[in-house]
Amino acid sequence: MRGTFYGIGVGPGDPELLTIKAANILKKVDVIIAPKTEKKEGSVAFNIARPYLRDDVEIVYQVFPMVRGFAGNSGDAWEKNKDEIIALLDAGKNVAFLTLGDAMFYSTYIYVFRLLEKAGIPIETVPGIPAFVAIGSHLNWPIVEGDDVLSIIPATAGPERVREAIRTADNVVIMKVYKNFPDIADTLQECGMIDKAVMVSRCGLPDEERIDDIASRSRQPVNYLSTVLARKR
Repeated sequence: MRGTFYGIGVGPGDPELLTIKAANILKKVDVIIAPKTEKKEGSVAFNIARPYLRDDVEIVYQVFPMVRGFAGNSGDAWEKNKDEIIALLDAGKNVAFLTLGDAMFYSTYIYVFRLLEKAGIPIETVPGIPAFVAIGSHLNWPIVEGDDVLSIIPATAGPERVREAIRTADNVVIMKVYKNFPDIADTLQECGMIDKAVMVSRCGLPDEERIDDIASRSRQPVNYLSTVLARKR
């Protein structure tokens, strides 16, 4: 009998921010899929989930190339990972794929989900807390209130799209700032929001960093797991 595939959002970093449902599923699955990048050892998502795992759970690390668009067109690596997951399920094992934040929010899991869905695999997705939600609560920083309009912006969208989204919103959440941080800082300055902005890197992890003076840091490298919150008033 084929096992069940779970996609589990583990939140931004603090293991206590996992949902009870996620923790309960992690305690019973047979296999954990821990995604990692080509350049780094280990998996941040796995380290967050570690307190909830059985001692005898099987850990499978999979490398997912960084791609834009639907990963089904990205070559052999994704197909190999998909086939490995399906083989585990066909062996009757329950498999959980771990992902930072929420599983359906700018997540590698979305590409895995599409590949498995296309293959006819039943899937259960468990939501997690996105980094910007955790940051707002952690800093006592209201993300939106009243009739505020919020824009959630990937900094990789391109300068004009980012600029327009910032201009037309009351409050913004800017994600994936690690590649274009100088441009993001300049745009926040242009839109009069840089003095009402904060950036948090590696929220909930031991080396978490809060940066209030974004302008003074705008020409320095920032961590991959960095998110900016800003508002106009």
